[in-house]
Amino acid sequence: MLRRLTLRDVVIVSQLEVELQAGLSVLTGETGAGKSILIDALQLALGGRGDAGMVREGCTRAEVTAEFDTAPALIGWLDEAGFDSGSDTLLLRRSIDSQGKSRAWINGSPATVSQLREAGEQLVDIHGQHAWQSLTRPAAVRALLDEQAGADTSRLAALWQAWKAAEAALADARARGETLERERERLAWQIGEVDKLAPGDDEWEELNAEHQRLAHAQSLLDGVRAALLALTDGEPAADALASQAIDALEDLTRYDTGLAAVLEVLQGAQAQLQDAAHSLHTYLDRSEPDPARLAELDARLSSWLSLARRYRRPPAELPALLAGWKQELRSVDAATDLAALETAQQQSQIAWRSEAQRIGKLRRAAAPKLSAAVTQVMQQLGMAGGRFEVALTPVETPQAFGLESAEFRVAGHAGSSPRGLVKVASGGELSRLALAIAVTTSRAGEAKGAAAPTLIFDEIDAGVGGSVAYQVGRMMKQLGGSSQVLAVTHLAQVAACADHHFVVSKAMQGRATISDVQPVAGEARVSEVARMLGGERLAGTSRAHAEAMLGGAGAADEPVDHKPARSAHQPR
Repeated sequence: MLRRLTLRDVVIVSQLEVELQAGLSVLTGETGAGKSILIDALQLALGGRGDAGMVREGCTRAEVTAEFDTAPALIGWLDEAGFDSGSDTLLLRRSIDSQGKSRAWINGSPATVSQLREAGEQLVDIHGQHAWQSLTRPAAVRALLDEQAGADTSRLAALWQAWKAAEAALADARARGETLERERERLAWQIGEVDKLAPGDDEWEELNAEHQRLAHAQSLLDGVRAALLALTDGEPAADALASQAIDALEDLTRYDTGLAAVLEVLQGAQAQLQDAAHSLHTYLDRSEPDPARLAELDARLSSWLSLARRYRRPPAELPALLAGWKQELRSVDAATDLAALETAQQQSQIAWRSEAQRIGKLRRAAAPKLSAAVTQVMQQLGMAGGRFEVALTPVETPQAFGLESAEFRVAGHAGSSPRGLVKVASGGELSRLALAIAVTTSRAGEAKGAAAPTLIFDEIDAGVGGSVAYQVGRMMKQLGGSSQVLAVTHLAQVAACADHHFVVSKAMQGRATISDVQPVAGEARVSEVARMLGGERLAGTSRAHAEAMLGGAGAADEPVDHKPARSAHQPR
């Protein structure tokens, strides 16, 4: 549930904090006072689109914070996304600066706008004043029906893409048959050339190192022998000189223990000299010039260099080049295997069609239920005898969305056949139908446990009046019994049914126009409902009518337990 909405420097709002409660809350006020600004600001906090136009003139940035009760369904999501989930409160915050740059936070941690949007989808369901427009768009109709049917079409879309990709691959192979065959022959010839060499991954460096050793074998042997002469075989030899030094100091340590450290160093040096001499002897025993091996290395290095020059690649890259050609050849072989491509295309089509039939079955089961539920609500909205129908029509050719199209149809009165909304419904009827569908789908969401905790109706009752308007108010109040409902309305009948009433007003502050929101109760609420009934002229009949409406709704004498909204010109 939405607990608090805080705005700072948003359009004509300087600073505002509105606290909300359960039940039906209405926002009323003169046209242009800023009622829709609050809804726009909330949508901004929920990840909606925003731009620099949201920033109040002369200010550097606009900020919106929405405080919700943490929905249980979001706890796991918060943990997975790295946000704090230990509190009962969920804070969504968004700012936009005068350059249009946006920043977002969830529970105080930086977030992306898409993360705000993902969280918002679990918290709020907004029905705008032009919601009826979507009722005439096939994609929107289908999405609403699928939601009611519990039909997740993500797999259907993925299978459609796989089917189309398989079709494209088959068509491409048929069109490029000769070209692909020439490409296969070229790759096979190149692979055969390099495969004769069979270059190893690290072989180039190893060949060069071995070649260096064999090419300089005599110099290496001469140098090793010279080193051995200096260490042990010469006169004098380093080993013998070290022994003399050790002998000279060994007896002296009895008289001066300070020489013991020097003696230890000399003994260590002698041991290292002996180890080095041993290693050099071993090297001489194992190393002999090998002209045959050197010739073999010369030939292999020459082959490497020749192939590298032919294909204009560094020699060390030949193994990777060969691997790449082999992968390309496998791809070309697959692309020229028409039988395999045809089988893949047929299998992907069968998989898509099976899923499309499953989705279609869910749609056919949900359509009459949705039709009956909306028809029932229509009777209470001034369309007695009218009938609503969700029509499913098979498509001539398969489509990404399935095997049937969906359309909302309506019969405005008894005895007439339902026809497409755009053909038979007036603007007022479309608004009422949009409201009927919103109420029906919200109730269905509650029954499934999938309804958003907060429902917002932004002037969705436009074009409605009289007794129908009172029925609209009653419906919203009923929804408020299980969900938090916030309605922006111009209808006194709807306002009279509210559990909580807020008035939006604007006034000049210096040279700027400032919007404010305040809760009203008692006489103030009577005056506001009377204004909605009679306009600027608050005649006695309007006031009496307002009192009667509020009394009839059972809300006029009930205390409104709010903390007052705070605006920029009130002390905090």
